[in-house]
Amino acid sequence: MAENSLRLLQERIDSVIKGKQSAVKMAVVTLLGRGHLIIEDVPGVGKTTLAFTLAKATNCSFQRIQFTSDLLPTDIIGVSIYNPDTKNFEFKEGPIFANIVLADEINRTNPKTQSALLEAMNERRVSVDRKTYTLPEPFMVIATQNPTEYHGTFPLPESQIDRFMMHLKLGYPETGYEKQALLGQSSLEFLENMQPVITGDEILRMQKEVDYVKVDDSLLDYLMAVITATRNNEKIRLGASTRGAQFLLKAAKANAYYEGRDYIVPDDIKNLASTVLGHRLILKARTSASDTEEIMKEILKRIPVPV
Repeated sequence: MAENSLRLLQERIDSVIKGKQSAVKMAVVTLLGRGHLIIEDVPGVGKTTLAFTLAKATNCSFQRIQFTSDLLPTDIIGVSIYNPDTKNFEFKEGPIFANIVLADEINRTNPKTQSALLEAMNERRVSVDRKTYTLPEPFMVIATQNPTEYHGTFPLPESQIDRFMMHLKLGYPETGYEKQALLGQSSLEFLENMQPVITGDEILRMQKEVDYVKVDDSLLDYLMAVITATRNNEKIRLGASTRGAQFLLKAAKANAYYEGRDYIVPDDIKNLASTVLGHRLILKARTSASDTEEIMKEILKRIPVPV
């Protein structure tokens, strides 16, 4: 049942984000694993559309926050406003109170405002004026950013980068799909009429079922060998954190569930390692993101796969 629902979800999103099946699958896997996603690429390749489509297809509430240099933390989490009738302060929720939140161009705002997302992403709640407010479930932040070589951007601090389960690059669409996009219906027009194929309650049920996906001890040892290798590699200054290891395990379980299994296999870890761990690594001499990908490939080649 869940497998059929997830296949329909993939097909529905694929009908909008054409030719990016792998990226769409990773977005769904991140949602199943209760994670958050960061998408980095040049403007105009469908980062924002992917987030909006995922929300529409899952019948989840959606909010978009356009990050700019003058955005304040209260613009994200909300603010207490004095009501003269009741003579009390009343909390007005910010856009973070949604199931799927798009943090668009997150690296265009200052670190103070970026950090306003930290508690929400980690604890799924926010604190304002000594009061704590729980965010709706399911909850997922999809952040987009343009490459740091673009002017007017602020690199995300390590503490915030570490809270994203996966880091994706969409890339330009293939020529055939791009031609279709030029001649076809606008994605926004199509999305307005899109019908959901799954509900938020179903997503919550699936997230709970993901927790029960079985993991053999030999696979846990394999996962930890990958994590340890990132910490001992001569090209890496800062390896994967414990949170990174937790996210890799969650992602592997979610990927197994997505593929209709109640147990993980070595490929669940191996195929996701670069996507889950790559953005957490700080290299001693880094020139581009492809350097991290190459180092992860080298690490995975050296570690024996359990059979």
